[in-house]
Amino acid sequence: MNTTFRSLLAAALAAGLIPHGAAFAQSAGCTVSRDAGARQVLSCPGGVTVTAEAGAAYSLVDRNRDGSPDSASLRRKAILVDVDNAQHAGGFQVVTPQAIAAVRGTQWAVDVAGGQTSVLVVRGSVAVRRPSGEPVVLSPGEGVDVTAGTEPLVVRRWPAPRAAALLARLGQ
Repeated sequence: MNTTFRSLLAAALAAGLIPHGAAFAQSAGCTVSRDAGARQVLSCPGGVTVTAEAGAAYSLVDRNRDGSPDSASLRRKAILVDVDNAQHAGGFQVVTPQAIAAVRGTQWAVDVAGGQTSVLVVRGSVAVRRPSGEPVVLSPGEGVDVTAGTEPLVVRRWPAPRAAALLARLGQ
């Protein structure tokens, strides 16, 4: 992508002419579709699939420029990330205002609302930490709620209704 096109793309994003997540997904080599619930489903090279709740404010980033995103920035609502570690080298992380969730191959949901980031692991394991702080590691069915502060993060097994409600918002 040349510099002029990148500048035009950035200007269109800033003006709100292009949906924020879709534009970065396109530049990261992903195809974008919508499901029946108006969620964006991004199928990306290297075994990365991202499902974004309608109205989610997020962007995908390909830091190493290998054609597959390796990071997502999430500012509002929820995304479900599925990373096939057999196809995707180098891991994947989701960065929110309160937390960083990083993995090497798994499926997990991240939700940002009301000054809190909630992370739920569906498959695999995820390390979650504040921008400065010690990580906790989540296994399937476990979650953590991260707010600003310095208190230790507490890993909990999410009650079935809470996990089901978040996953339903993401078409699962």
